[in-house]
Amino acid sequence: MQNYSIASLIRHGLNKHTGWSRAWRSPPIKDSYDVIVIGAGGHGLATAYHLAKEHGITNVAVLERGWLGGGNIARNTVTIRSNYMRDASIPFYVKSVEMYENLTRALNFNLMHSKRTMVDVVQTYPKMRELRRRQLTMDIYGSTYEQISEPELRRRIPALTGGGPNSRLPIIGGMVHTDAGVNRHDAVAWGYARAIDSMGVEIHQQTAVQSLMRNSNGAIEGVETNRGTIRAKKVAVAVSGHTTTLTETAGLTLPLRTMNLTAFVSEPIKPLVDVVVNCPDSGFYFSQSDKGELVIGGAPDPGQSFRRDIKQHVFEDTVTAMLSLFPSFKKLKLMRQWGGHLDIAHDASPIMDETDVSGLFITAGWWGGYKAIPAGGLTLAHLIATGQRHPLMAQFSLDRFRHLDYIMESGTTTAR
Repeated sequence: MQNYSIASLIRHGLNKHTGWSRAWRSPPIKDSYDVIVIGAGGHGLATAYHLAKEHGITNVAVLERGWLGGGNIARNTVTIRSNYMRDASIPFYVKSVEMYENLTRALNFNLMHSKRTMVDVVQTYPKMRELRRRQLTMDIYGSTYEQISEPELRRRIPALTGGGPNSRLPIIGGMVHTDAGVNRHDAVAWGYARAIDSMGVEIHQQTAVQSLMRNSNGAIEGVETNRGTIRAKKVAVAVSGHTTTLTETAGLTLPLRTMNLTAFVSEPIKPLVDVVVNCPDSGFYFSQSDKGELVIGGAPDPGQSFRRDIKQHVFEDTVTAMLSLFPSFKKLKLMRQWGGHLDIAHDASPIMDETDVSGLFITAGWWGGYKAIPAGGLTLAHLIATGQRHPLMAQFSLDRFRHLDYIMESGTTTAR
């Protein structure tokens, strides 16, 4: 893998940048591999990375039906945080946030990581009680969360001029999560892709998996793709909203439903907000990108949906809520909008496990899975390589649905 540095940029700049080698290969597909990872998004690439790095498993094919990094990893608001509620969730996300902070150096690729801090704008006393309870749980695991007053909240976010005492939902205070940050989503995909390619893992774009194959004993034996049959005794499904579409081809039913989550960005403006702003009572959040755009997200489309665009009523509800607290934003123009589809488990917590089909592994149910990419790849790779659940992911198994041991996670937006 070619090394990126100031010296290499200067050296290649003298040659008009014509000497760079390809970031990753496009090799021919082999008939079989030790492991097939379906999905070249964040979780699929991170899983392949840790299979190669920690476990020395490099005879791996990462199959992507479109282009690398073109799925949900390109359709999010890049917020990274660990302010969750449940004992199973907080250590997992603390680890993931910690790994993100060191990922630029580990991958030798600039992720433009920025530790921004997230500020929750609280407008109801029930929400404040919930977040205070979350704070006390987070303290146990070393995740930062502290309560601030309304004047301090407005000092930190000068653009917050709405939510006064005469409004429908007046602001009563806030919570600050200093570990939160943002980075560049496509750089995460490209960084992982370069790294796994250098270790011998193969990435195959435009390779759509059409069905999963099982042998006479019921175990997984490979996949059928638009480019032919590829065999492997271990297959990991990391395809976000299309998990059930694939697992049903193997006769496997999972406790998931697919929903649409939308986001949009404004035109660029001068630096105005230097934190991630989250307004859980009103149902929206946003941050300002390095280019000056406001990156805005809101509530999901409540119905089952595989769409990748935005519904007008979802957009209108989000904008209405945002303008009630930030009325000066009404002059901004919308630049672009998008939607991603994600599969959600019944308890709003992820599923990382080997399924009832021997050799078939899934990572699914991620509500805001971007923040979980590093730890998700680390723990799933551990399960695939060793057959043992990593301690950080042990409770996110399918067994919890058989025994009703749900992890009802209020730290996701489903519980807003």
